[in-house]
Amino acid sequence: MEQELKPSASTNRYLRRWATLLGPFLGLALVIAVFAVLTGTPEKFLSPFNIRVVLSQTVIVAISAIGMTIIMIGGGIDLSVGSTIALTGVVTALGVNAGFDPIIALLAGILVGAVVGSVNGLTITGLRVVPFIATLGMLGVARGAAKWISGQEPVNTAPTWINNLVVTFPDPPWLMLAPGVWIALVLAIIATIVLRNTVFGRRVFAVGSNEAAARACGISTNRIRIAVYALAGAFFGLAGVMQMSRLRQGDPTVAAGAELDVIAAVVIGGGSLNGGQGTILGSMIGALIMAFLRNGCQQMGWPNFIQEIIIGTIIVAAVAVDQLRRKQL
Repeated sequence: MEQELKPSASTNRYLRRWATLLGPFLGLALVIAVFAVLTGTPEKFLSPFNIRVVLSQTVIVAISAIGMTIIMIGGGIDLSVGSTIALTGVVTALGVNAGFDPIIALLAGILVGAVVGSVNGLTITGLRVVPFIATLGMLGVARGAAKWISGQEPVNTAPTWINNLVVTFPDPPWLMLAPGVWIALVLAIIATIVLRNTVFGRRVFAVGSNEAAARACGISTNRIRIAVYALAGAFFGLAGVMQMSRLRQGDPTVAAGAELDVIAAVVIGGGSLNGGQGTILGSMIGALIMAFLRNGCQQMGWPNFIQEIIIGTIIVAAVAVDQLRRKQL
């Protein structure tokens, strides 16, 4: 009887693995289909113009989701994403206005994001503060710093190529999509390769799956956590640059609650709040789901609070599914 059950158990694991991989794609198809019907004008919702708009709107969440995926695979979480985006956007805008070359201003924003992430990592590993509390504190610190250095006012910037990173119709036209979309795609591919094919990536998975076992194997878990948060902070910093590009200004009040969209994208994409699980591809699909969801709600004329209720419900449902999946393993 045992021998008959073994193939069945193996088959179940195989099916669950494929369900986890295909789930985000099915979710994306469902969201697109539902709103294509609800709007009453599927040809408009699925038009090339609207697709370009949605992809441009996805850039900020998608880039942030790459960083959050790495953090969550490593068994952590970061609630300071929105504040980091606001701070790095302001830093980039101030750099442009100070007369620095735009690439220097952009790198300054990314660097500040990496510093914020490093502080989070050091707080978690050095002071033994749980990630939830450490990053919740940083949420306030980064937001306050953004308001402080900007004088609590938006920082308008002079026109530079940075302002064109997330435009719907790029220049030159042969790019077809906003430069930010291509940047997000390239970064997603690189991050996937790093997580799958490097020692660092395997160690991130090991720490997230079982930190004690990883430490027993000689892995410096503290260094890995600091590196993970610093790397993710750099992604959040780039997302802040994209946010500044979209608004054409550095706004210290922007991206409040953005961490919910980012975490939702990762969880919907198959990431686990318990660590050791997740894929960059899944998180990118999750980011697209969030973008199509918001775009559909806007076309329906639904108020923001309806969107927040839907997103909150999706997060709870995705986490519940993850917990059920882990119990069955």
